[in-house]
Amino acid sequence: SSVGMVREAAEDAAISIVTLVNPFAVSSMVVPVIFEALQSPEWRVKTVALDMLAQCAACRPNSVSRLLPEIIPAVTSQVWDTKPQVTKAAAAALLACCLTNINPDVAPAVPAVVNAIMKPSETVKALDELKATTFVATVDASTLSILCPVLSRGLKDKMALNKRSCCIVIENMSKLVETPEAVAPFGPLLVPDLKRVAENVQFDEIRDAALAALNALTKALGHASVDEALNIMMKEENERIAAEQKRIEEERALEAEREEQMRLQEEEEKRQWREAMEAQRLLEKMALEEEESKKAEEKKKRDIAKKSVKGTTGKCQGCGLKKCKKTCLFYSG
Repeated sequence: SSVGMVREAAEDAAISIVTLVNPFAVSSMVVPVIFEALQSPEWRVKTVALDMLAQCAACRPNSVSRLLPEIIPAVTSQVWDTKPQVTKAAAAALLACCLTNINPDVAPAVPAVVNAIMKPSETVKALDELKATTFVATVDASTLSILCPVLSRGLKDKMALNKRSCCIVIENMSKLVETPEAVAPFGPLLVPDLKRVAENVQFDEIRDAALAALNALTKALGHASVDEALNIMMKEENERIAAEQKRIEEERALEAEREEQMRLQEEEEKRQWREAMEAQRLLEKMALEEEESKKAEEKKKRDIAKKSVKGTTGKCQGCGLKKCKKTCLFYSG
């Protein structure tokens, strides 16, 4: 709204809803609405949505922690918004959500990792923090969603030492992965990069670290070998691309059908409009002809009345009698 009081009232209502909402409704109702609001072109809507997400993290940390694999990509995309208000709100929301993670080993490094997500130049500091981390607790999908973006970026770094640091962290955390399902979404993000490091880096020590990390990650994914993991991921990626292509084609077909329906509807409306205008023109023509006919008839009556010696009452217009006297000008004998 363009009215400040209305915006403030809406924000207060949103805070009340987020504060009082049932924890089970966070994943099914609150977060989907926030994600939808993040697609809005209005920067104020995005800012309030990010603030509500941070409020959610404060009020319902357990629910938000389970949703981190979905939340982090959605919020990260807002970090690069052109509006500084959105960027600031995204940074606060990202930190608040990541702090809901319950892994005690990663907790000290979370601020550095979040800072690296927002500022790629800080990736090395985050990697140093993670390299110094001793992984003891089980690593779940929530923890992986925080670490994997920075680790993937580090594997693409030009510095070989940074790649080695990433390999060490990946190997350590892969040994404690909770289930193959937890790490499955992040396998396509890390395995190809690890394979490139193992094949292309010229230092044996770094290649060995990449191979060790690749083997540990492959085992965590539940595959017998790296080739099997790559083949399965390639197959899944192809299936995903095929499904996405099918979805796009279906959307295009639906869009073409909607456009055809709109075109037919417009043509029908134009036809009806032309018929209505033609009917209106005929009615106006008939009314004009009728009016002209009435005028002609009235003129004819006036002309006859002028030529007649008798008035409308039947009396002579000269002497005023029904039968004229001999002295009347209109006397006819």
